[in-house]
Amino acid sequence: MTTTTSPAPSASPIAGRAAARSSRPTLQHAPVSGRLGHGTGFWVVAGAFLVTMAFSTLPTPLYPLYQARDGFATTMVTVIFAAYAVGVMAALYLVGHVSDWVGRKPVLVAALATELVAAGLFLAWKDTAGLIVARLVCGLGVGALTATATAHLGELGDRSGRARTAGTVATVVNTGGLALGPLVGGILAQYVAGPLVTPHVVFGVLLAAALVGVALVPETAVLPDPRPSYRPQRVSLPREARRPFAVAAAGAAASFSVIGVFTSLTASFVSGTLHVASHLAAGAIVFGVLGAGALAQLALVRVRPCAQLVLGGSLMVAGLAVVAVSGPALSLVLFVVGGVLAGAGQGLVFRSTIGVAVASSAPENRGEVLAAMFLAAYAGLTVPVVAVGVALAHFGAPSVLCVFALVVLVAVAASCALMLRRR
Repeated sequence: MTTTTSPAPSASPIAGRAAARSSRPTLQHAPVSGRLGHGTGFWVVAGAFLVTMAFSTLPTPLYPLYQARDGFATTMVTVIFAAYAVGVMAALYLVGHVSDWVGRKPVLVAALATELVAAGLFLAWKDTAGLIVARLVCGLGVGALTATATAHLGELGDRSGRARTAGTVATVVNTGGLALGPLVGGILAQYVAGPLVTPHVVFGVLLAAALVGVALVPETAVLPDPRPSYRPQRVSLPREARRPFAVAAAGAAASFSVIGVFTSLTASFVSGTLHVASHLAAGAIVFGVLGAGALAQLALVRVRPCAQLVLGGSLMVAGLAVVAVSGPALSLVLFVVGGVLAGAGQGLVFRSTIGVAVASSAPENRGEVLAAMFLAAYAGLTVPVVAVGVALAHFGAPSVLCVFALVVLVAVAASCALMLRRR
């Protein structure tokens, strides 16, 4: 007698997909910790973001004082600035995305603590090497904070009825903070005793207050369970979003190159080439350039995104053309007018690139995508500054400024045209 064994039933495709889903990390909301509500927390995070970005540009009008103290050339200013930008990029690549896994608050607290360390280094290590290290550490904190704070503001805005304004607030406090730092630094350097000490003490107190405030803000991140193994920055985007993201990243890089040169070289150009010996004047010029970007974003928040991009690109092109003329003409007026026009355009273009990053990302990888966009922006900020520093060793400042402005003008026009085509 023969017995037959029935074959085991094959697993159904539906059951197989269910099993695969069950093996993937699930998403869960982090515990809502903190003593502040989402609405109050929104403004606390915005304030911390503002203070940090202002601290990052605080030394802009102080560089001539550091040059006098340590005896280095203008080219060393670009090295010091490049150290800051390298710190930003390293942090964006290594930790700018980890708030998607560990939560927004831990990363923000760590970033603010890093900025406090940088403030201490400025005060305690009084030579050129200390200045480079302090700027590097400052960049590390900024790189950890920018994408995380932008994502946190968006999520706090969603939960407090400010979803429509969260993106504008994030880009305005970013650009506005960058603008505020040189103005405060210039005022303190001009009118307060200890111009290389007092500014860092003042911002040390502000950063400490911001750290305490952020510790009380609710957590908003949607965390994977189990937590993924650590990896450096990587961007996961739907196939259809990759090309728009790449084009927007090029626009962010072009727009930030304007910030790089104005924040690193304005003080030296104004005092050394134009012979305007005023720390307040140097700080006020950079404030005007970057403040114009924040003001343009606020004034045109209700204008359609495509129109903002057209206007922003046009203003940057026109402003850079005027800046190019200001160098050979040795004209402070043209330098300021061109800078303000370019700064207003930079704010609008950068806001458009952040909008693309947010639209390209899902909540669970928003920090990662934003970190990648900021990484592209700071790459655009770093490379031109280093190139300008090398050029200044061989050519005069007016010629270098003219060539730089024309090169960036072409990059801005091309990237904005591509962004408009993709839209």
